[in-house]
Amino acid sequence: MARRYISDLGWADVTPRSLYMNRRQIMAGGGALLGAGLIGGGARAQDALEPNTFEEITTYNNFYEFGTRKEDPARNAHMLTTAPWEIVIDGLVDNPGTYSFEQVVEGMTIEERIYRFRCVEAWSMVIPWNGFELADLLERVGVQDGARYVAFETALRPDEMPGVRVPVLDWPYREGLRLDEAMHPLTILATGLYGEPMPNQSGAPIRLVVPWKYGFKSIKSIVRITLTAEEPVATWNATQPSEYGFYSNVNPNVDHPRWSQASERRIGGGLFASRQPTLMFNGYEDEVASLYEGMDLAEFF
Repeated sequence: MARRYISDLGWADVTPRSLYMNRRQIMAGGGALLGAGLIGGGARAQDALEPNTFEEITTYNNFYEFGTRKEDPARNAHMLTTAPWEIVIDGLVDNPGTYSFEQVVEGMTIEERIYRFRCVEAWSMVIPWNGFELADLLERVGVQDGARYVAFETALRPDEMPGVRVPVLDWPYREGLRLDEAMHPLTILATGLYGEPMPNQSGAPIRLVVPWKYGFKSIKSIVRITLTAEEPVATWNATQPSEYGFYSNVNPNVDHPRWSQASERRIGGGLFASRQPTLMFNGYEDEVASLYEGMDLAEFF
């Protein structure tokens, strides 16, 4: 299991959004500080990162529960009721139950994490998330011996999510991680962007963020977290296993049948901006490559 990252930073340390766009160098330094001792390679990878705008992040989404077009989530997600919000945590845990959103985040250290975000459709962004390590929540509920995977489930509310009335996927949307992936310090449960609560179209009130995997692994609007012994169902993997592996790590050497993964188009880069090479594990190779040591990543894609 990866060594956990312990931060001494909290909300008081987060720069207000109003100053955000004018503090490029400060952000790079903050990234290095956040990563000191653990996320060294990730921090180095972030040094030249410039976050996308709030508008770009919140208006160019894949969230099929609200529609299959990129603009559908921003248009339709206002219908989603996010308070109150409950999350079932069950399976191989010591303290199963139904927890309110407030109970889940109570006592958690909310940090700012500037992460690359890479979609399997070969576009990318850089996003300033606010959230806490998933490992903190799992340790709170107590992971039992025998647990090897973590399963996640998105809300399914046909009255509030018009996209689920269309059977483009087997609803509810489900995802999963191996336990060591879930416990990795880079894996967070995000509750906001730019220091503000998570917008509905981006996965309010709480979503997973796994920066070295394709974006669809970072499941949104979570209502269930289950510890299991067996590999759980992952929606895209179950829908089309020849195209979507369970792991779905960003890998420029393994193409999707419809999209080369060798390069990517940065959203906001302009119509004529050149594509940029995609980095192995989305730039977090130093931090996560050891998780897959000995695995054939072309087979376990």
